[in-house]
Amino acid sequence: METKILKLFKKSPDVYLSGEQVSEALGVSRTAVWKHIEKLRGLGYEFDAVPHLGYRLRKSPDKLYSFEIESFLNTKRIGRNIKYFDTIDSTNTAAYKFAKEGAIEGTAVIAEKQTKGRGRLSREWTSPKHKGIYTSIILRPNMTPYQAPGITLVAAVSVAEALRSSIGIEARIKWPNDILINNKKIAGILTEMEAESDSIKFIILGIGINLNSKFTDLPKGSTSVFEELQRKVSRFEIAVEVFQKLEENYNIFTKEGFSPIRDKWLDLSATLGRRVRATCINRKIEGEAVGIDTDGALKIRLDNGFHEKVMAGDLVLLR
Repeated sequence: METKILKLFKKSPDVYLSGEQVSEALGVSRTAVWKHIEKLRGLGYEFDAVPHLGYRLRKSPDKLYSFEIESFLNTKRIGRNIKYFDTIDSTNTAAYKFAKEGAIEGTAVIAEKQTKGRGRLSREWTSPKHKGIYTSIILRPNMTPYQAPGITLVAAVSVAEALRSSIGIEARIKWPNDILINNKKIAGILTEMEAESDSIKFIILGIGINLNSKFTDLPKGSTSVFEELQRKVSRFEIAVEVFQKLEENYNIFTKEGFSPIRDKWLDLSATLGRRVRATCINRKIEGEAVGIDTDGALKIRLDNGFHEKVMAGDLVLLR
C-alpha cells in the first residue's frame, strides 16, 4: 500500500490530494490512508497536511527502498523482488546465499552501505553510505558456462546506457567490467557463478556505481557523477534505469545471442584503438586493443603484428 500511495503522489507532484481522493483511488478507508502516510513519514518521507486540501508529498528521503523502486520499474524479472539492507557486508555475498536458497531470477540485493564490498581480483569496493548504488542481481540463464563471460559485457553496456539516458553523462566501457567517465572509473561489475560442466545454476551480477561521493570518499583514480557534474543526482532514478536497461539487454543476449550486445559494446568502448597492457595469470600482453571476439575476449595486436586473445585479466590503458 505504501508503494501505491507513493506512486499516486509522485504522479501529481506539488498537488494536494485529499484523504477521500486517495482512499477512493486505492480502495481503502481514510483511516488506513492516514496510517500508511504516518508509516511513510517514519521512513523519512515528508508530507504537508492542510485542512480541506489534504496531503502533499514535499520531500522523499535519499534511500533506495525496495517498494519505491519496484513501483516505478517496467521490468518483468529484474528488480521485481528486491531485498533491501541499510548496511551489509557485501551484496554479492548475500545474493549468493539467496540464490542457493532458491531465490527467483531477477532478485536484487540493494544496500545503502557495504562494509566489505569487493571488486575483481579481491579488491575492495569503497561503498560510502547513501552515496552510490550497490546492488547484486541473481540471474539463471539457460546457457553453458562458456557463454557466461557475455553477462559481464551485458552489464557493462547496461550501466553505461543507463548513465547516458538518465543524466546525459558520456559513460564508456573499459574491458571487461569498468565504466569510465573522462578516463576515470565511475562504476565496476563483479560476476560470480555456480555451475556444472554443461550448465549454469546461477550467476551473481554485482554492480557498484559512484554517484554522489566526493573524491575524499573514493580510491585514487576513481570519480563520481557528483565530481564530474558538480551536482547531486537521484540514486533512485538511476537505479530504476539500470534495472530496466539490464533486463532489456539480458533479454537480447538470451534470445539473440552475443552479437547485438557486442555491437553495442563496440559503440561504447573506451578500450579499442588504445595501447593496453593485460596482466594474465602467468604473463603480460601489451599492444593495441583491436576488437572483441564472439566469446567476449579482447583481441590485442602485438607489436610484431600477431594477435592475442585475452579471456580474463587486469587491463591498463596506456595511451
